[in-house]
Amino acid sequence: MAEWKEIHTLDEWSEVIKTSDQDPVLLLKHSTTCPISANAWQECQRFVADDAVPNVNYVIVKVIESRPVSNQIADELAVKHESPQLILINHRKAVWNTSHWSITGDNIGTALSNIK
Repeated sequence: MAEWKEIHTLDEWSEVIKTSDQDPVLLLKHSTTCPISANAWQECQRFVADDAVPNVNYVIVKVIESRPVSNQIADELAVKHESPQLILINHRKAVWNTSHWSITGDNIGTALSNIK
């Protein structure tokens, strides 16, 4: 069963980006103080519980608690930081991203269907 893995350190981020060479990574940048982000997190959890795509790594980083990691992700992927934000990573590149109210189960499913 798929589940979300939280990362906290730059070393963990380095491992995550490497894994995208083998399997896509869906990364959620989440703010624990934002109600929009809370809604996005619920959508993401629901998607993984009901419709998870095999061989996709689901990763969450809390942007306030792990700011250096969040900043490194934005820099390394050249994706302007937003929160909440979903980034689909394949072969160490951001191939899709969305934010705020566009984080829905339907949009996640569509993005993942285009990657495999």
